[in-house]
Amino acid sequence: MFRVSCIQLCSSDCIKSNLKRSEKLIKKAVSQKANLIITPEVSSKFSLNKKKLLEVATTMNNDSYLLGIKKLAKKYKKWILIGSLILKIKKNKLVNRSILVNPKGHVAAFYDKIHMYDARLSKKETYLESKTFTAGKKIKIAKLPWGKLGMSICYDLRFANMYRKMTKKGAIFLSVPSAFTQTTGKKHWHALLKARAIENFCFIFAPAQGGTHYNGRKTYGHSLVVSPDGKIIKQLKKKPGLITVNINEKEVYKLRKKIPSLDLD
Repeated sequence: MFRVSCIQLCSSDCIKSNLKRSEKLIKKAVSQKANLIITPEVSSKFSLNKKKLLEVATTMNNDSYLLGIKKLAKKYKKWILIGSLILKIKKNKLVNRSILVNPKGHVAAFYDKIHMYDARLSKKETYLESKTFTAGKKIKIAKLPWGKLGMSICYDLRFANMYRKMTKKGAIFLSVPSAFTQTTGKKHWHALLKARAIENFCFIFAPAQGGTHYNGRKTYGHSLVVSPDGKIIKQLKKKPGLITVNINEKEVYKLRKKIPSLDLD
């Protein structure tokens, strides 16, 4: 049994102010005795402008947001999963990277988003992440004291096979930090998260960006935690904040024993 907090932000394009907001909510999660704290996708800087991102993005070792989170993890002795940061891996290459920091303040694992969100929702609403980011190539399973965590980011959620692969490698928790649009969030967010939970009998941790951002983009919010049988344990609506819930990892094994569907796949 442990406690997990999912943080909801409405990030700006200012890394310093986003870190300050994150720190405030992390401290609140600590006061609620969370053992694992998770932030949403693009926690440090909300932008798809590659030129501007290349000007400010750094390597993982030099990222100021990550350095700040490392200090907090070490200070409070907590596991903190940064939903994602935009990092530079080469002169003109960026990745969208989810990073797990352990209670000693060290990076325990990281995952680069595999599936790029290239979508044309309407004439006015188009997204082409592949023009900004380099796609990751490998799934990642991180080891936590309570069991294995399968790491993913936002658009990955639509690719069920990825989650089954992580489950087959031992994952009992799945993280889905996101920045879903209002358009797709209303239609698909809850259904997709519930489906991934039920298909794999895993807990889902899904912190999200929520609100109207400085550039006019609207994100859906509704950060939530889903049980292995598809029940929404707790969720937020649109405003920044956090939820904290108790997680009993034994529920996963009980369900998998009752309905051994994973054994047949």
